[in-house]
Order: sequence, then structure tokens, then C-alpha cells
Amino acid sequence: MRDYTIITDSTSDLSLPALQESAVTVIPMEFHLDGKSYHNYPDEREYDMRQFYAGLKAGKTSTTSQINQQTFEEVFEPVLQQGRDVLYLGFSSGLSGTFHSSCLAAEELLRKYPEAKIICVDTLAASAGEGLLVYTAAKKKAEGMGIEELAKWAEDNRLRLCHWFTVDDLNHLKRGGRVSPAAAVIGTALGIKPVLHVDDEGHLIPMEKVRGRRRSLDALVEHMVKTADPKEGQTVFISHGNAPEDAEYVAKQVKAKMKVRDVVISMIGPVIGSHSGPGTIALFFFGTKR
Repeated sequence: MRDYTIITDSTSDLSLPALQESAVTVIPMEFHLDGKSYHNYPDEREYDMRQFYAGLKAGKTSTTSQINQQTFEEVFEPVLQQGRDVLYLGFSSGLSGTFHSSCLAAEELLRKYPEAKIICVDTLAASAGEGLLVYTAAKKKAEGMGIEELAKWAEDNRLRLCHWFTVDDLNHLKRGGRVSPAAAVIGTALGIKPVLHVDDEGHLIPMEKVRGRRRSLDALVEHMVKTADPKEGQTVFISHGNAPEDAEYVAKQVKAKMKVRDVVISMIGPVIGSHSGPGTIALFFFGTKR
């Protein structure tokens, strides 16, 4: 049986230690700031994440680009040339056209390498939710799971990957069309914070509105208590838009209320952060359902 490489994209927001442990290949996505284009590398080689969020707070606007077919081919083909297969675990098709590009690349390369396997799985996930699925899949690969079995595991378990998050600045959701301009103005004046999640189709859905930052953070943990897989010992991911103190607060609450093996905290990269903004806090875990 041929060995294989797990590939994902930088929207997975995996921390460097988690990425190094997982031996996963990450394709950087592009973001555009101040008229220049940058790649969202996990090691921040092209742009420092704290500097990025400082820029957004100062009023700068960042836009993003999906990964195109050519880039996927350039990443996949060297793996195939080494005699290895490819398992791509990709950014939700409900949020980007990136996954479709990966499928086109796979079709093209399989004509050239008919003996190879290229399996693309739509995680229907985003940020460290996508990252948690990839991280767990990498552990199963290390335990000896084959490519087809692992692809099926990812498909069978992706809708158990729960995303709960809140934003600190409604104006970024307004720009993305998630809230109306009037709702953003009124909500900001009243200190209203939305609580959102990613649904079974991989779309971003507002779920409730609460007043006050602390209350919104507590709401994330409350949703976890209601829906988390009852088995003990899972690893939980928390990601943040340059708000480490709030991420630590959520981690403390999770550890106090749930029996978890570990809590891994990472920053939200510039691609996801372009749409969620500074101060975003997100909690990811395996549940009985999304």
C-alpha cells in the first residue's frame, strides 16, 4: 500500500506546534492589504499576525483570494512524483470556491498519474475547526489508518466538529453581509455581541445575540456543555483574533466544566481574520451534532 500525504490550507489556523506534530502540508491562501498581496503562512514569514490585527483596528481593510487550480496542481504533483498519494482536507465549500479548485486539480492530475490516489474531502469547516479535524486525522494516519479509511472517517465525522464563536466588532460582519448596517450601528451602541456557528452545509450562521463581551464568551462554553461528545479526553481548540486573554478565559471555563485532555490555543490567521476581525474568539470541539 502506497504511503500518502495529508494536505490542507492555511484557513485551518493550526498552531505551529500542532502543525509540526501533525506532519501536514499547508497551502497558504492569499490576502490583500494596503494594495499588496501576501500569503498566509502559518509561521508568519510574510506578515506578522499581531501587526495584521493592529492594522485592522486602525481602519485598514483586508480582502482574500481562494486557492486556484494551478496552485493545487503545483502542490499535489511533487507528492505524486515521490510515489505517494494525496488526501486533501479542505476549507468549507460553503465559504469559499477553494474546494472546487482542488477537485479540478485532482481530475487533471489523475489523467497524468492514473495509478495514484488523490482524495479531496470537503471538511465543511473553517479556522481551527478545520484544523481540529485535520489534527485528529493526522493522529489516525500516524496510527496506521490508510488513505481511503481516513477519508471516510473525515466524511463521517466532519458534522460532529462544532464551531462556536463570537466577534468583538460588528463592522466586519457588516462588511461581509452577515449583519445589516443598521444592526451593526445599533448593536455596537448597545454592546450586543453575536454568537455564531457553522452549520451542516458549512455556512456561517448567526445563532443568538447577547449583551456584553463576557456574556458572549460564556455562551460559547454553554453551547459546548450542551452538545460536546460525552466521551472524556478530547482535545479542544480555541482560536482568537489577537485576544489572548479572552482565549485563556474561555480555556479556563472549558477546563472547569468539561473533562478534556487538552486545550490548544492558536491565533486566527489573516485569511479568516479578514472577515471576522480583531477580538474574535472561537471554540471548536467534537460534539454529538453541530
